Amino acid sequence: MKKYIKISSYILSILFLTLNATSEELNMREILEIIQKDLRTLERAVYSESFQKKSGGENALTGKETEDVLTRHLLKLSEIEKQFQNLTNKFEEVNFKIDKLSSRLSKTQADNQLRFQELENNSSLVQKNKINEQNLLTSENNTNNENIDTDLASKKIMPGTSQPQDLGTISYKDMTNSSETQAIQSVETTKTILTENFINEEKILPDASPLEQYEFATSFLKVGDYNMAERAFREFVDTNPDNDLSGNAQYWYAETFRIRQLYTDAASAYLEGYQRYPKSEKAPINLLKLGVSLVQIGEKDQGCLMIAGVKKQYPNATQSVLQKAKYEEKKFECNKENS
Repeated sequence: MKKYIKISSYILSILFLTLNATSEELNMREILEIIQKDLRTLERAVYSESFQKKSGGENALTGKETEDVLTRHLLKLSEIEKQFQNLTNKFEEVNFKIDKLSSRLSKTQADNQLRFQELENNSSLVQKNKINEQNLLTSENNTNNENIDTDLASKKIMPGTSQPQDLGTISYKDMTNSSETQAIQSVETTKTILTENFINEEKILPDASPLEQYEFATSFLKVGDYNMAERAFREFVDTNPDNDLSGNAQYWYAETFRIRQLYTDAASAYLEGYQRYPKSEKAPINLLKLGVSLVQIGEKDQGCLMIAGVKKQYPNATQSVLQKAKYEEKKFECNKENS
């Protein structure tokens, strides 16, 4: 009797565990129904055996019949154990896959967050650079207009406070060394061609004082006639090479090419201004734009050298010029090339 009760308790425990399974529900339900049916049969057998022992009746199950019922239950119990083990293995496999997917998902989320942050930072940096560039260009244009008016406001342009240093000077001889020779020769050739072409053109400056001639040349700049401004400033420099306004005129002459994106001609004109008027108030911005023009025509090394020379030769230049030089160095990645 106790043996049957222990077996029944064990079977019920297996049933309870089986009811918590989440897969193969249909097959397990059928097996449970069979087991429940057999359990009822077993209970009747146990009850009948106990009753027969007490009453001595004739309908008690024989020992063989009882063993058959017990054997049948043990076989089904073994089958349930196997299925339960299979379910356990599947659960463990699913949990392992879930953990693996969770790990991948966490890593993907972290990577995406980092990429989004980098994109936001890059976008902010690009926007900031655009704003800085626009501010610098606006400041440069305003400075150009103010300089034209200032040049015309007095009869004599006083020399600027920016003076080149004795040490660290970038001389024309140094510029023609090694790999820089070809770039300088190129702009020198262009300068020669421009001069020859100008000789064949008719003079346009009036017969007047240098100041009046300078004012006449700047009038073309104000109306945007850069072709005529080019001719007028070239004629002024050739006619008045030692005048106090000649350094300014040479700078505006070079500007007429830069504005039209004729960077080779601009580089030649800026180079001439740097050589002939190193102490002019336009000397710092002239050297800076010489460097920019050289970069624009593919001579990056020489151009970066000129841009870096602005701060070295003219440390007392205006803040707008020094900031512009710093911006151009970063824009053209000059420091990266030299590192």
